[in-house]
Amino acid sequence: MMNTPLTLVSLIERAEKYFPKKEVVSRTSSGVHRFPYKEIGKRTRSLSSALESLGVKKGDRVGTFAWNHHRHLEAYFAVPAMGAVLHMLNIRLSAEHLSYIINHAEDKVLLIDSDLLPLVEKIKDQLSTVEAFIVMTDEEALPESSLEALYSYEKLLEKADESYEFSHDIKEDDPAGMCYTSGTTGKPKGVVYSHRGLVLHSMALSLADTAAVSESDVCMPVVPMFHANAWGVPYAATWTGATQVLPGPMPTPKILAELIESEKVTTTAGVPTIWLGLLKELEQNSYNLDSLRAVLCGGSAAPKGMIRTFEEKYGIPFIHAYGMTETTPLVIISRLKSYQMELPYEDKLEIRSKQGIVVQGIDIKVINENGEVKPDGKEMGELLVRGPWIADSYYNDDRSSEAFHDGWLHTGDVVTIDEEGFVKIVDRTKDLIKSGGEWISSVDLENALMAHESVFEAAVISVPDPKWQERPVACVVMKDAYKDTVSKEDLLDFLAPQFAKWWLPDDVLFMDDIPKTSVGKFLKSALREKVREQYTPQ
Repeated sequence: MMNTPLTLVSLIERAEKYFPKKEVVSRTSSGVHRFPYKEIGKRTRSLSSALESLGVKKGDRVGTFAWNHHRHLEAYFAVPAMGAVLHMLNIRLSAEHLSYIINHAEDKVLLIDSDLLPLVEKIKDQLSTVEAFIVMTDEEALPESSLEALYSYEKLLEKADESYEFSHDIKEDDPAGMCYTSGTTGKPKGVVYSHRGLVLHSMALSLADTAAVSESDVCMPVVPMFHANAWGVPYAATWTGATQVLPGPMPTPKILAELIESEKVTTTAGVPTIWLGLLKELEQNSYNLDSLRAVLCGGSAAPKGMIRTFEEKYGIPFIHAYGMTETTPLVIISRLKSYQMELPYEDKLEIRSKQGIVVQGIDIKVINENGEVKPDGKEMGELLVRGPWIADSYYNDDRSSEAFHDGWLHTGDVVTIDEEGFVKIVDRTKDLIKSGGEWISSVDLENALMAHESVFEAAVISVPDPKWQERPVACVVMKDAYKDTVSKEDLLDFLAPQFAKWWLPDDVLFMDDIPKTSVGKFLKSALREKVREQYTPQ
């Protein structure tokens, strides 16, 4: 067989060559714009040329700090197709974590949406490796900014070479992109994606038994492009020649519903919070969403009631999936087997509310202290994963051995697996809190609270939330001398400068004691029961 490398160059070149008329529909601050793949190809080549003129070389990291739009898509291909590495920055991270990952990745250039410039300006003095800032905007003039070496994206493209030749000496194992985890246990950890891994993942997304992305689709990734590669949808959609609808800055449920209706979107992807918001919009206003063949949901478990509403009330198929930043991300997807299609709806709903079965190309196993668990749907253990698009370490991080050993990624998720191979997530080994599809570390919040002079003990747990799925609540035991002098607001004000706003606990509950295990650790299972029996969301 020919030894032909699997690289992202082949994806964008295929779209240019075979689907030049198909469109990328991009919503920006100035409205909705349409770009055929022929033009996307030219703009992508121009961006590669412009970055090269700024001194970007093979292996250099180029960061993006942006919403889902056509310029971000161009960077998805322009950076790796010249041999550099695309680093997608999470716009929701705290300033401390943001500066850390830019420096840790050693980003050389940052591509920034104009409305996000203030977030980067706040940390500019902490950035040690960035040599140039490129503003992505529809406006002719650059916004006023304290950043130096500031360039206009569009003006750079005007001067660049639209016939720039993508690199064809890239090895398939070369790095193409990187994302960082959300800093759930200490500082964020970097995950590097190879060209090979991203190409194989794109192929997996196109399989009939996964997302079945094809040329006839109109794909709208609502999941941010900085969140595990927008689950790989932009890569798969470009390769297959599917129409793409990119919803742009701060998309509301109303904007999403209007785009689905007007652009006849066939498949879309996002976390449960997005779909809860869309359901609320559908209850209040009328839309024609008949074009939708699938809503892909991941990030956290979707409630059965939400799945039922989408399917029974609106006739929209709902597909549950599971993955991580470390897994590119697709690992498990909930598609019924052919003989299960004949089951009563309630039985099918019970199966499909699980995360699903492992996709082709990936291996999993579930272990506990007794070894590999029985596939009975009851015995619990930690999910382990391996495969060609699964990371084998964190980027330049001593913590790699905690998650990667014995040839497997130890996910930290506690699951069951039934006799049909369907996996269900039942808990998290490190008591992480997932809010709106993003992780929050209870340990980091606890440590910060206990740094306050008035706090004796603090434990942070999750409580169910109708909008965000889970929200953090802090349980605090005060030192005797401060019991009547420090308020909930004082403690939240103390936390506010240290964390992103969405990390802050929704409430602080003052307690006389916190349940503990026999070795003195917080017994969070008992604490959750105690709080959830009495707690009402704020």
